[in-house]
Amino acid sequence: MPDWLEIIVRTLAAITILFILTKVLGKRQISQLSLFEYITGISIGNIAAYVSLDLDNLWYLGIVSLAVWVSISVGMEFLTMRSKRVRDIVDGNATVLIENGKLDKQKLFKERLTVDELLEQLRKKDVFRMADVEFAVMEPSGEINVMLKKEHKPITPELLGWKVGKEHVAQTVIMDGEIEADALEKTDCSKEQLLHELKRKNVRLQDVFVGQIDGNGRLSVQTGDLRQYPESKAHPKPRDRVAMLTEQFEAELIRLGGLARNESDRRVYESALERFQAGMGHLQDQLQE
Repeated sequence: MPDWLEIIVRTLAAITILFILTKVLGKRQISQLSLFEYITGISIGNIAAYVSLDLDNLWYLGIVSLAVWVSISVGMEFLTMRSKRVRDIVDGNATVLIENGKLDKQKLFKERLTVDELLEQLRKKDVFRMADVEFAVMEPSGEINVMLKKEHKPITPELLGWKVGKEHVAQTVIMDGEIEADALEKTDCSKEQLLHELKRKNVRLQDVFVGQIDGNGRLSVQTGDLRQYPESKAHPKPRDRVAMLTEQFEAELIRLGGLARNESDRRVYESALERFQAGMGHLQDQLQE
């Protein structure tokens, strides 16, 4: 067999074997590497190159070496799952770089991290002032996670005392100009309604690159060009909207009652809440009939 042809065959075999071994190692080997997994990945790459190009030695010896490396890596993963002591040695521990808003210079030096690198990582978390940080932790993977001080956290419905409806995952019902039947079944929209909405938008089905229906029944369309197509209701859910607004109003009455300055004001809110709940209960009974 000519050398060039043998190299092609060996390379194809190495790619196939690496694919199989990577599936054995699992997704963690791809996403987050510990120090041992990093060494394993480099070694496996070098051995695969040896299997592909070294024509002077027996190629199957490289396969044996790959199998040994993968076996050791899988064995270490099971050990780290069962023993925290082994996990601390292999994966390492998280390091608190900022605690209670104060930067720990010794921890920074221990991780061989400069202030510029720390500021860069903070900016990636949309934090541009170190004084706004309550905690900053460097994970064993090298990623830095940040917790802001309470006064600098974004406002959420929970902080305002609002009760919001349950969020549902958006379903991709159109992809590359074709309707995804499985995704469409998970929504309350039929194929005819979907096609009707596309017609209202003056968009042909074959021109749709991506079409999605969110939890509120809104259809959004992407054609891949710069034209804008406003969202529309693929299938309105009035009961869901009424339920969400009811929960928000009820939560607002409870919040206002808790913030009342005196007993008289608190009773007013409690009385309004009782009347509201009684009225909504009566309305639900009528809807069920």
